[in-house]
Order: sequence, then C-alpha cells, then structure tokens
Amino acid sequence: MASATHVLCFVNNKGGSGKSTTCANIGYSLASLGYKILLIDGDMQLNLSLNYFDEDFILEAAKSHKNLYYAVKEQKDLSDYITPTRYPSIDMILSSTLMSSIEYELFTKWQREYILKNSLKTIVDSKKYDYILIDSPPTLGGWVMNILCASHYMITPVEASPWGLFGLANLFDFLNDIKYVIPELKMLGICITKADTRKSYLKQTITALEELQNTHVFETYIKVDSAIEWSQENGKPVMDYKKSSRSANEYLSLAKEVDARVNQ
Repeated sequence: MASATHVLCFVNNKGGSGKSTTCANIGYSLASLGYKILLIDGDMQLNLSLNYFDEDFILEAAKSHKNLYYAVKEQKDLSDYITPTRYPSIDMILSSTLMSSIEYELFTKWQREYILKNSLKTIVDSKKYDYILIDSPPTLGGWVMNILCASHYMITPVEASPWGLFGLANLFDFLNDIKYVIPELKMLGICITKADTRKSYLKQTITALEELQNTHVFETYIKVDSAIEWSQENGKPVMDYKKSSRSANEYLSLAKEVDARVNQ
C-alpha cells in the first residue's frame, strides 16, 4: 500500500503535443520503478486506452458501461470502473467516444467542477496506488477543470515544432483564471516531446520555455523515434515493445525526474 497517492494530469489544449503517449509511457516507467499505477483516460480519442488495450476490448467494455463516461455521468465511485491491464502493477479506467458529450452531461450537475475529484476520493483515500495519471483532451473547459480539480500536479507536454508553443499562453491564462478553484494544484513542469535534434525548432523551443517565469522544464526531452509509433501500432508502451530503444530510455529518465520532483 502506498504511503500517499499522487494524482498527476497531463494537460495541453493543443492537439498533437504527445499528451497520451507521455502519460502512457511515464505510467509504465513508474511501474517499472516499483510503483503501483492507475491510468485514467479522459479523452474521447481513446489514445491512452489504445496504448494498453485493443479496440475490440474497449468496445466490449463500453457495452457494459465500464468506462469513465458512465462513471462521471452517473457520479459513481470510480473504484467500480477499474480494468486491470496485462501488467500487474498497472490498472486503467477506460475512456469512451461518448466523452465528446461530457461537457453537456456536466452542465446541469451541482458543483460540477468536483465530480471527478469526488468519484476518485475512495481510490485516493485507499492508498492502493502510488500514482494516478490522468490524460486530458486537447481543450479548455469544464471537463478539463474537473481533471485539474482532481489532480495534485499538472504536466504539460509541448511538441518541439514551429507550432508547438501555439496556445500555451491560452493555457496559462486559463489556469490563472481558475486558480481560485484549484489553489493547491502544482505545475510540476513542461516536458518537450517529438524533438528532432537535426532541426532548429528544438533549440528555439527550449529557449522559449526556459524564458517562462516560475515554470520548470524537465531536462529529459523525448526525441522523435519510430519505436514510439510501432509500439502504438502494437498497443504497448514503448518500454515493453522495445526496451532497448532510445525513447524507452528517455521515458524512464523522464519518469525518474517526475518522481524526484513529486517527492522532493
């Protein structure tokens, strides 16, 4: 049993930043360090779920309503929606394409900002997991606010590309506007993804991010690696698909940084 459960969310309102991939692989890497992990897929695109399960399994689970959409819609205890993965130290709460309408479902709820936090309370209090990692959709709104309210820490993956920083100002403005709702949330840091050392975009991205005040940038950045795409094609975290790959080692290094900052 964990001494405490740390809830981390991965948030960026720009699509293609590598949120789901980072969440999936940091989760696996933390498990390889001996931690018990719960992954929560909060995105209708199902990318986190598909990193661990095939599409048929996810569709079958949807028939029995065993996914996040129905749990949130009915304001149920999430303990009853946990699905074990093939890895003993990693469990998941699956997403659903119906998450596209979750904003509508939340609209009429009382204290709707705290629905996910309340649904997670039993799991967090049980200390069954060392880490709970939540993947969010590339939007800003009531559902993302729910995810932020349920989290202790936030990580923002940023793609090292000409458009990678686009929208980051909107994200920080959003966080500033709602800080009265989530005063205890800590910005753990920004991690750079899809980095190509052959191009100038990487240096430009690092320089721009390091100029941000009161924002930590993780030292480890994730380079472009075909092993990531192949691991996704095979429905596995990259460390399981190809442990010797560069990206597997980078995600492990990043997970160690994350763990050190949480426990400092």
